[in-house]
Amino acid sequence: MTRRSERLAGEIRDEVARMVASDLKDPRLGFITVTRVELTSDLRYARVYVGVLGEDGSGESLAVLRKAAGFVKREIGRRLRVRFAPEIDFRYDRGLEATERVARVLAEQEAEQESREREAAEGEDEEPAE
Repeated sequence: MTRRSERLAGEIRDEVARMVASDLKDPRLGFITVTRVELTSDLRYARVYVGVLGEDGSGESLAVLRKAAGFVKREIGRRLRVRFAPEIDFRYDRGLEATERVARVLAEQEAEQESREREAAEGEDEEPAE
């Protein structure tokens, strides 16, 4: 990515996050986090990756966002004052699930390690002193 496209992607991410938080009032929207934006080299298409808290409503929230893509595109063009506002494609960011799974496994392993260390320390304390 060029410097310009990286800067524009960051600005689009910030604006979309603001719009989701304040301008989109659909009650079907869950707690949505805009994780990243990927722009094509010609700056005409933007993939906006979102994470949804609670997996039960992720499909419905994504459908609402996709319906609002035209509004989001128009607002991006108006707020950022770009000549051509990119077409917006909302996608679910599966990387968040993987990160959450890894964090959970690491926490479980850490808890097991601590319990083993505690058991070993208790075993040393119970040995009779000579």
